[in-house]
Amino acid sequence: MVDLDCKTKMPSKSPKLSNKLQVSIPTPFRGATKSPVACSDAACSAYEQYLRLPELRKLWSSRDFPNWENEAVLKPALQALEITFRFVSIVLSDPRPYANRREFKRRLESLATSQIQLIASLCEDDDRSGTAPIVDLTTENGFLARNRSSAEVWKVPGGESTLVNRTSEYSLLPRLATWQKSEDAADKIMYIIECEMRGCRYTLGLGEPNLAGKPNLEYDAVCKPHELHSLKKNPYDHQINNHENQTLYTAHQILESWIFTTQQLLKRIVSRIESKQFEEASNDCYLLERIWKLLSEIEDLHLLMDPDDFLRLKNQLSISSSSESGPFCFRSRGLFEITKQSKELKHNVPLILGVEVDPRGGPRVQEAAMRMYNEKKERDFAKIHLVQALQAVEAALKRFFYAYKQLLAVVMGSLEAKANGVVVVSGASSDSLSQLFLEPTYYPSLDAAKTFLGEFWSHEIEKKH
Repeated sequence: MVDLDCKTKMPSKSPKLSNKLQVSIPTPFRGATKSPVACSDAACSAYEQYLRLPELRKLWSSRDFPNWENEAVLKPALQALEITFRFVSIVLSDPRPYANRREFKRRLESLATSQIQLIASLCEDDDRSGTAPIVDLTTENGFLARNRSSAEVWKVPGGESTLVNRTSEYSLLPRLATWQKSEDAADKIMYIIECEMRGCRYTLGLGEPNLAGKPNLEYDAVCKPHELHSLKKNPYDHQINNHENQTLYTAHQILESWIFTTQQLLKRIVSRIESKQFEEASNDCYLLERIWKLLSEIEDLHLLMDPDDFLRLKNQLSISSSSESGPFCFRSRGLFEITKQSKELKHNVPLILGVEVDPRGGPRVQEAAMRMYNEKKERDFAKIHLVQALQAVEAALKRFFYAYKQLLAVVMGSLEAKANGVVVVSGASSDSLSQLFLEPTYYPSLDAAKTFLGEFWSHEIEKKH
């Protein structure tokens, strides 16, 4: 690692930058850098039991299409989207006169849009492998068995070929389109699917127009919505008379589905970096950044829950922070793991740059980064994209935990947040959430390289003037 407290010189190997310029690299904030603190096993187990995570994991991790490489990443993402359709139904069925159904509906439409955009990006990766389970509508001669689907036969105006628009039988989205309260939301989601899937070889088959007549994904076979919706009630549903119980339960099932997707994506990122598929790894890292932003969007749904009902539910579920050493969010073992794994991506920087870390602490990695940034050789384009994406992931991760800290205080009150080890007192930053977004950069060598280059160009411009 580079010694950031010393005067750094540009190596003479690069002919484009002066080796006489000396820049004092600022010392980063030296706050606590301990690993985040997980909640107790008992608290984590109670959280998993409440969400029925063991049963959900079986659905997420089932491998029904051995030749389909993207199944591990795409299946839980599709299941999160399907649970979102259920969430729309729950919100619009809410009988409470004081519930903020209008804003909740808008938020869920936005959440569905964000998920569809991510799913479309994941589906684009399938275009290269061609192993996704799809049905080609143009080869059905206008006929399609109605097993596990509804089918609509139509012709493109002015065309000769007959197409079959296939719609999932078990997904809730086509049903929402027939209900007066949700018809406009469902139609909007269908058109979003149509637009976002334009760059993919196939479409989802959820009732979207499919004007291009593209093949449909075998949605019911992949997502298994019938089995997924059998888990719509939590173990305390019959004991707790509180509508926010279903809201909290459903929101966190969506959250955990995307966390599982993230775990699979992180494995793929590491594998692609190790095999030096840097452009593909870069694309995956930007997907990872967007998922961290999506997790914040899901957490923000707590802001729309009724304060009195939510706090009553918190006590009905015996959720207490007094004996916990970690923040509420780390009741999720999955979130704890993807946080740790996202931070550990930093260890791949020397491999990306093609250098080894200097055991004496010299600026070897920093110098390689400066040469890569400045020389812009064609072979380094993908590397630049990748290291930029890694730093984007860091920013998104820290932004998530900063936002979560504010959210916890707003939803539960500052006293409860303080008991949870979240509120900063007297300027201190010893709580575990503050550690996550205030700790030094995960990429000090990249940071130092950019600092040096910034100073270099500042001096160069001054010379010209």
